[in-house]
Amino acid sequence: MHIVKLILKNLRRHVLRTMLTMFGIAIAVLAFGIMRTVISSWYAGVNASVANRLVTVQSVSFIYPLPLSYRDKIAAVPGVREVSFATWFQGVYKDKDQFFARIGVEPETFFDLYPEYVVTKEERDAFLHQRNGCILGAKTAAKFNLKVGDIMTVEGDIYPGEWQFQIVGIYHGKAETTDETGMWFNWHYLDEQLKQTTPTRANHVGWYIEDISDPNQRASISASIDNLFANSSAETKTQTEKEFNQSFISMSGAILTAINVVSFVIIAIILLILANTMVMSARERTREYAVLKTIGFSSGHLIALIFGEAIAISAVGGIVGLALLFPMCAGMSKGFGQFFSVFVPEPITLIMAVSAALLAGIVSSAFPIQRALTMKIVDGLRQIG
Repeated sequence: MHIVKLILKNLRRHVLRTMLTMFGIAIAVLAFGIMRTVISSWYAGVNASVANRLVTVQSVSFIYPLPLSYRDKIAAVPGVREVSFATWFQGVYKDKDQFFARIGVEPETFFDLYPEYVVTKEERDAFLHQRNGCILGAKTAAKFNLKVGDIMTVEGDIYPGEWQFQIVGIYHGKAETTDETGMWFNWHYLDEQLKQTTPTRANHVGWYIEDISDPNQRASISASIDNLFANSSAETKTQTEKEFNQSFISMSGAILTAINVVSFVIIAIILLILANTMVMSARERTREYAVLKTIGFSSGHLIALIFGEAIAISAVGGIVGLALLFPMCAGMSKGFGQFFSVFVPEPITLIMAVSAALLAGIVSSAFPIQRALTMKIVDGLRQIG
C-alpha cells in the first residue's frame, strides 16, 4: 500500500511532463488503431467472402463483358447449384465524389446467392416486377435521406444517358461487417435500354456468380466452367469469391503495406516516448533510490516503484487512446463511408494497441530498474542533480 502511495506521489511530481507523456501515448495508440482499422476495413469484403460462392469473369480483364448465353452452360456444370450475374454500372449520382457501388443484378436469383443482404419478401417482389427498380443499402439511404418510392437520377458514364431508378427496397446487413452501401438495380432495365440504343452491348453481363454444393470441390468446378469456354472469343477465369475480392485489394497493395509498416513504427514511437520519461525520472531520483535502500527498502520494493509508475503512465495513455478511437472511427465512417463499407476497430486491433502500450511500460522500466538495483548506495548519495 505504501508503494502505491509513492507511485501516485511520483506521478504528481512533474504533472505537466506526466500528462504530456500520457497524451503522447494516447495519440500514438489512437493513430495505431486508426491505421489498423483502415487496413481491416479495406479487407472487410475479402473477410466477408463465403466458401461456396465462385465468380466467373473474362480471362483477359474484369472490364470485358461475358455473353448472357454462358449462363445456362454454367448452370449445367456438376456441382453448381445456382447461377446469378451482375454488371458494374457505376455512373454519377449528384457528383463524382459521391461514390458507392451501382450494380445491375439478376433480380430473380441475386438475393438467393447473397443472403447476407436482408430484404423483405415484398421488396423482393417489387424488385422483380419493377423494371427500373433498385434496392439501396441502409447506409447510403441514410446518407442521402432516401426512402422507398424515391427516384434516383444517375448520369451514365460506362452506359451513357440519364437513368431513372426507383427505390423499391432498403437492404440491411445480416452482420455488422456486411456492406450496407451498395445499390442493386434490375439488370433487365439496363439490357432493354441497350437493345434500343446499342444492340451490340445487349445480352452481356459483367460477371457470373455460382453457388456450389461442395466448397471442397471449388477447384475442379472452376476448371470445368473455364473448360467450357476455352478457345472461345470470350474465355473465362473462375475463382473463389475471396480471390475475386482480393484482386481489387491487390491494386492498393503498396499503399496498404506502407500503412501497415507505419502502424508498427508507431509502436516504437510509444516506446521512445515513455522510455525518455522513465530515464529522465530515474536520473533525477538516483539519490532517492539510494536513501530508500539505506532505510531498508528491498530490491523488490524498488522494482515495484519504478515498474508501477511506468505501467500506470502507459495504461492511462492507452486507455485514453482507445477511448478516443471509437468516436474517431465513427466520425471517419460518416466522412469516408464511400470508401469503407465498415469502419469499426476489430478486437485484435484493440488487443494489439493495449499490448503495445503495456509493452512500452515494461520495456521502458527495464533500464531504470537495472540502474537502481546495481547502484551502490554511496555512489547514489553522491549523485547531484
